[in-house]
Amino acid sequence: MRVVRWPPVGQAPAVSATDISSARKAKLKDATLRLERAAGALGAFASDISLAEAARSATLFEAISSALDEHGVLFFRAQSLEPGSLEQLAGRFGSLETHPAYPTVPGTRYVQVLESTAQAPSKIEAWHTDMTFRPDPPRITLLHAQVTPDIGGDTLWASTAAAYEGLSRPIKLLVDELLAVHDFRHGFAESLAEPGGAERLADAIAQNPPVEHPVVLVHPNTGRRAIYVNSLFTTAICGLTSLESESLLELLCRHVVTEEYTVRLRWAPDTVAIWDNRSTQHKPVNDFFPRHRKMHRVTVAGDVV
Repeated sequence: MRVVRWPPVGQAPAVSATDISSARKAKLKDATLRLERAAGALGAFASDISLAEAARSATLFEAISSALDEHGVLFFRAQSLEPGSLEQLAGRFGSLETHPAYPTVPGTRYVQVLESTAQAPSKIEAWHTDMTFRPDPPRITLLHAQVTPDIGGDTLWASTAAAYEGLSRPIKLLVDELLAVHDFRHGFAESLAEPGGAERLADAIAQNPPVEHPVVLVHPNTGRRAIYVNSLFTTAICGLTSLESESLLELLCRHVVTEEYTVRLRWAPDTVAIWDNRSTQHKPVNDFFPRHRKMHRVTVAGDVV
């Protein structure tokens, strides 16, 4: 098993969240980004902004990045973005990466296609943080709606930071120093069970052995602590008995998705969602079959955690 460790959870950021906020506010005084909060714990709708323009403008991009730190997930309506512009915008956040289980848009290197049809319905509906089976899971995810069903197909997000803050002090003390195992095979168990599934995903399995991540991580920009286990990829908490591990994982996973920590988005074509994987989980709702749903997604590479 490959073991990857985050710096000590008590380690303070080199710059405080207050200092970062003040510096950004001074820098962004001329940026145009109107925000309306979408829920109490996380999420905001942004208006009066073109993401195609933000892909080219350092000032507009910095406004988005600052808002993302504050709200965890941002929603943008009516964004006519070519795949290349989505890729360019994502590249402003950092290096981009592909996914071992999804194809990419022709002519692009990193724009993944997530599509559900009556013939090939989506199988993932569990709450999760993207690709935690990797030693360096993506920091940021961008999702651009191409085809949306007239009924259903919403996505929910949960604030793992707000959820951590909602834990009792004894549970915080318990989980702060623990590690947990994350496994690609667990998240893609249904696909692996299909005829030919093991062969199709053999390379992905070989390239993604189980890894260990901290149960709690510290966001490098805000300093907020967040729960970092999820029901899709996390299989066990290290150092605990099977019963203890299962019970604590169930508690944490159920706690994260308590309603007051969540927000729900009703998709429409050309809606874009951008979220921070270090402080959120998300869940698609597969209640639209046999209708068609198609998304373009780009993920921004993260640091080893």
